[in-house]
Amino acid sequence: MYFKSRAQAGNLLAAEIAKKYRYENCAVVALSDGGVIIGAEIAINLHCVLSLLLAAPIELPNENDPIATVNQSGRITYNGLYSAGELEELQGEFRTYIEEERIRALHKINSLLGDGGLIEPKLLKGRIVILVSDGLSSGLSLEAAVDFLKPIQLEKLIVAVPIASVPAVDRMHVLSDEIYCLSVLGDYINTDHYYDIDDKPDHDEVIKIVKEVILHWK
Repeated sequence: MYFKSRAQAGNLLAAEIAKKYRYENCAVVALSDGGVIIGAEIAINLHCVLSLLLAAPIELPNENDPIATVNQSGRITYNGLYSAGELEELQGEFRTYIEEERIRALHKINSLLGDGGLIEPKLLKGRIVILVSDGLSSGLSLEAAVDFLKPIQLEKLIVAVPIASVPAVDRMHVLSDEIYCLSVLGDYINTDHYYDIDDKPDHDEVIKIVKEVILHWK
């Protein structure tokens, strides 16, 4: 399934989610800059806040898949595609390297956030949280987000995404209470491929969208 833009995909998701959650106590959390465009459409329709939760991958030399991600609290979430034995071996061999990459990734995240700041857990407590991305090729960023949200007492966790791979959908079912996915892909190419236009904003515009979303409530 292809979309004209992220804004169009966000509108399609918003229409579905609003049928059930239009008057509920919700908060939308985007997992990427492109996800902010999707999330803004949902937040506007639900009259709720929009936040950005960033994570960065930790990649090891000669490994195809990232071993872990770092979220903006500095916590590491290890990739479930690796077995326990593989993780133990890689952690032992690359312990110092992983810690150095964690610090580097956290610095990058903080630089990108700028005055956008960290998500305030108290603003999410007791709410229905809707995690949003513009596309999930795997469940790794989702796992990092869920790990970040784990200490917060949520009413419900929903994942909403226009496109996702089969493995990502499998992780969505395990990690969330409810999912909204418009297209499940057996052969996921890359997220940009499924949008006719590239309406992914630069990061300054992303922060502006997050801050001003309440001005556009419908």
